[in-house]
Amino acid sequence: MRYPFKTRYDQDIDLARQPGQRTWYLLLLILLVAAPWMLSPYLLSQVTFILIYGIVGLGLMLLCGFTGLFSIGHAAFLGIGAYTEAYLAARGWPLPVSLAASALLTAAAGVVVGLPALRVKGMYLGIATLAFGFIVEEIIARWESVTGGNAGKTVATLQTFGLPVNGELQLYFICLVCAVLATLFVLNLLRSPTGRAFVAIRDSEISAQSMGIPLAYYKSLSFAVSAALAGIGGALYAHKLHYISPEQFDIVQSIDLLMMIVIGGLGSVHGAFLGAIFLISMPPVIGWAKNFLPAVIGQATGLQAFVYGAILVAFVMLEPMGMYGRWLKLRIWMESFPLYRRGMFRRQKAFLKSERVK
Repeated sequence: MRYPFKTRYDQDIDLARQPGQRTWYLLLLILLVAAPWMLSPYLLSQVTFILIYGIVGLGLMLLCGFTGLFSIGHAAFLGIGAYTEAYLAARGWPLPVSLAASALLTAAAGVVVGLPALRVKGMYLGIATLAFGFIVEEIIARWESVTGGNAGKTVATLQTFGLPVNGELQLYFICLVCAVLATLFVLNLLRSPTGRAFVAIRDSEISAQSMGIPLAYYKSLSFAVSAALAGIGGALYAHKLHYISPEQFDIVQSIDLLMMIVIGGLGSVHGAFLGAIFLISMPPVIGWAKNFLPAVIGQATGLQAFVYGAILVAFVMLEPMGMYGRWLKLRIWMESFPLYRRGMFRRQKAFLKSERVK
């Protein structure tokens, strides 16, 4: 196993903490840039969805994985960002300005939702966010003059300072740039005093308060930043679908987002994108597997929900650190082979939650 020997504080807060990480990330970026010329239009569309959900997952990961606040109504922020972008795009606003407006509006909504987090936590905070999700869904359905109501709303052509963006290729690169910037923003935020305050609140609110960390400020800030990222993802989501309706942002979508970060790996930036890959790739995989299943099972209405639930239960029971946690164990096993011990990970629950971010 490799232990990087650090001699300066700058090495401890460096973006690339392991040797060779910059090389691998640069290679990944090159592959993503070359993806439009390597993948079919369908696969490119799926990668675009992964980038969009990855941005939303980063926000939810920051809230749940790094601050320890529970949210079951995060699809409401996705919907606020989507409808804000649809409303502004119909009036000719350029994309950078409309994206900023969507992020600011959802951040303001996040602060409002974060107020209950100052007094409640755990299951009760989840109930409060769930109620907020129902309220937003009802407002979207009833405010027909702005949202189109239950009939939905068509999203105008995306524009960047007067230049229309009609093709899938241009939208893909816009999503890629937004995903890279959002990832760098979250990584830099986590290695700042603000990010360390988030982690301290997650590990122990009493200890964080005893160190002088104002819980009210940082909890509200976490909700605001998480909602802003969800708003940006919602704006891109609206342009990707070209049509939005209230049922796209219901409780099922919120559960999918929460399941995405749990399966990806709570407390890791990588887990947001791994969870997005899982969430986007599972429906086609289930559809393909139906061809080999008996008709009674393959044509069952709740097959997809059953598979999702079974996978979620399996991860919670067998691998609570998610897909990224499993990758870390596999990497340690390969680095320590043949000196690997069978009980090496038996006491993983005894470590602090902050160990997950390494």
